[in-house]
Amino acid sequence: MNKLQLFLMLRRNMKLSNRRHPMFEQNKVAIVFTMIGVGFMSIYFIAIGTMMGWGARGGAEDMIFAVLPIFLILDFFMRFGGQQLPMLMIKPYLLMPIKRNDITECFIIMSMLSSYNLLWLLVFVPYFFIVCCGGLPFSTTMGMLLVCEWLFVINALWYMLVRTLINQSLWWIALPIVVYCLPLTPLLIMGPEKGFEKLCEFFFDHAYSLVGVAVYAVLTAVLFIVNSRLQKRLAASEVAAEEKKDFQNTADIAFLNRYGLTGEYLKLEIKSAIRNKSLRQRYIQGLFIITMFSLILAFTDTYDGRFTVNMWCLYCFVFFGAVNLVKIMAPEGNYIDLLMTHKENILQILKAKYYFFCLVLVIPALLLIPPVVSGRFSVLMMIAYILVTTGICYFLLFQLAVYNKSSLPLNEKVTAKGNFENTLQLVIEMMVFFVPVVIGVILTTLFGDTMGYIILIAIGAGFTFTHNIWLRNIYNRFMERHYENIEGFHATR
Repeated sequence: MNKLQLFLMLRRNMKLSNRRHPMFEQNKVAIVFTMIGVGFMSIYFIAIGTMMGWGARGGAEDMIFAVLPIFLILDFFMRFGGQQLPMLMIKPYLLMPIKRNDITECFIIMSMLSSYNLLWLLVFVPYFFIVCCGGLPFSTTMGMLLVCEWLFVINALWYMLVRTLINQSLWWIALPIVVYCLPLTPLLIMGPEKGFEKLCEFFFDHAYSLVGVAVYAVLTAVLFIVNSRLQKRLAASEVAAEEKKDFQNTADIAFLNRYGLTGEYLKLEIKSAIRNKSLRQRYIQGLFIITMFSLILAFTDTYDGRFTVNMWCLYCFVFFGAVNLVKIMAPEGNYIDLLMTHKENILQILKAKYYFFCLVLVIPALLLIPPVVSGRFSVLMMIAYILVTTGICYFLLFQLAVYNKSSLPLNEKVTAKGNFENTLQLVIEMMVFFVPVVIGVILTTLFGDTMGYIILIAIGAGFTFTHNIWLRNIYNRFMERHYENIEGFHATR
């Protein structure tokens, strides 16, 4: 079997694996919603490319290279939510009489040729079409377009390397921070205006040149080789059960003993967030995203509208709950049989999860201090959306405990398989992110900011203080269909 045949076989098997997953039949409506979302995003990207193209006609055709670093940074962070590592299905093939080099290289090439890398063509194609019609030679236009797309393929390899390293050690978070801060040094040395001008001149002169193309070729080769060797070594050590065990002395958290069984499950939530790779990555991702939005809102005028300010305030508070509670009870699905041996174990777990995610809100509250100091957020608005999160949003997200029946690996590794969302999860996520914002905007428009946020505080506090009632209701409904849920957990382990 040559490499081309191996590549086609792996690609076909990945598609079949996704279609045969137990959650596939439940995801058809979710796929429709996803396609609608992608359609709206495509329109937005095309509009950006069109506006930039009209502004670049007549001598400023290479303006695209000045904003390309911003697009690359956005693309890097977007991949955390959309791109899987190429080792998704490598484990079975490592046990077959196939060269490991060939397998890893095929998966890496598959990632480089992924349709996800074509996303930014929705910006570039309208842009270069307009500047080409404005007088730019066709050969130059195609060359610049290919260079731009090449950079995003390099970005895919860069993301693959960083994501793999972060999965092994949290200290590798410093790598992308250092790399993305280096281009900003001229802004600090020369000042914002002159530094930005020099930075643009540098990209104008070198982004589309023979030297630049040579650098891109070297980067592509280096990242490909490093990714191939790294992922091959990690996958092989995992199959051989050679993973390094890091025994740490974890704090006993003894002060939670006074809360009985709920306190014990609260300890479990805290230790899972620290030890579990899958959960830990979500919290790290949240820290990056919330910090980024905090700085953007505090030091720029990017989001000035009433709706956008309210939306990003709620988003920062609800992020940790939304990305974790949408899969509520999925980790527990691995040992659900043990939990069902004692009455009301599930209820105590739900209470522990609720208290834990209420405590987690301290993190975004501290990270959002800059927008409060700069005047973008008011203290009253912060309090309102904290209580909306602990009340309305958590009330909606915890409903998924009744219907989720797909187990989540306790410790996702390099060869772990991705997870799918069902329709109800998608609908509730959309409600959590948008319904409270719409309510908040309507209230503040009708009654003013102060009275509107006070009413929002009252609504959120009502749901928060009655959490014992609706958690008990969720528990009762879970027990009514627990046989169906247990069967689903068993099927997806």
